[in-house]
Amino acid sequence: MPVSRPITIVTHPHCLAHDTGGGEHPETPKRLTSLLAKLQASPLKDTLTIVEPRKAERRWLTTFHDEHYLFRLEECALSGKNHIDHQDNQLCFDSYEAALLSAGSGLTGIDLLEGNENLVFCAVRPPGHHAESNLALGFCFLNNCVLAARYWQQQYGRRKILIIDWDAHHGNGIQSAFEEDPDVMYISLHEHPTFSFPGSGYAEESGTGAGRGTTLNIPMPPGADDQMVLNAFAKKIEPALAAFAPERIIVAAGFDGHRNDDMSGLAYSTELYGKFGKYMAAWAERFCQGKLLSILEGGYHLESLSDSATTYLTALSNHSSEEQPCSSPNT
Repeated sequence: MPVSRPITIVTHPHCLAHDTGGGEHPETPKRLTSLLAKLQASPLKDTLTIVEPRKAERRWLTTFHDEHYLFRLEECALSGKNHIDHQDNQLCFDSYEAALLSAGSGLTGIDLLEGNENLVFCAVRPPGHHAESNLALGFCFLNNCVLAARYWQQQYGRRKILIIDWDAHHGNGIQSAFEEDPDVMYISLHEHPTFSFPGSGYAEESGTGAGRGTTLNIPMPPGADDQMVLNAFAKKIEPALAAFAPERIIVAAGFDGHRNDDMSGLAYSTELYGKFGKYMAAWAERFCQGKLLSILEGGYHLESLSDSATTYLTALSNHSSEEQPCSSPNT
């Protein structure tokens, strides 16, 4: 039986203060409370260390976001408005600070990874991968993964960064940040944009200019199951990742592809997220000295979110350095 490796959970109580108005809005504080409660009740409990993030500083926010947008976002929250840019993007007075902490979780996690830690999971909200440089979108205000990648490059000199995103929805904001950048590879596996928000992420979108070839979109049809996903991992994702040879890996960890989550038409099982964990741990071991940063994105069916994230983290924790990277979709 492999020895469980420690995992640092970066989270903050103020992330619960981000109020999306109740009612039918799916992005609620219960997403975090249910996930954290599940982790504390799981066998992982004794491997976990809880760390609070700092707020992302302005100098790091502006590595992607426009100053005008940041002022507008802050003003919307502090002036009592209930949304920004679209009714989906509900906010409240506390939302700006929550977004700063959510964005700061990746920076805090990177500081830990550049020290003695190997596995960091940021259990934060609001999520981030839809946020554009000057636009809130899809419940996202600040692009946590983009800011983390820029921080890793500029603060620690880790040039080649991979962001892998298995949220059910395409991370348009991440793609737009890096589609011309040859040093950041973005791999997204998501429901086909013909059927799913935000309508981007076609296979033909592979980067532009110097960044051509460092964007890999793998759109999945509605009803896509575990075997289809594992085939994509083995036949498309693993070869592309190996050719890129990242120095560091960031996971945009969305769990809304689960068959019980009605935010997509995908049909993933809870167990699939354990397979994701095996892949991520093996790739981190192979390319990144075992260092891996995961940041929560989507996942709106509370039980499935909690179970799937716990399954993913359990697989990361139980990975042995003697295990080889997965070479078969049935591994």
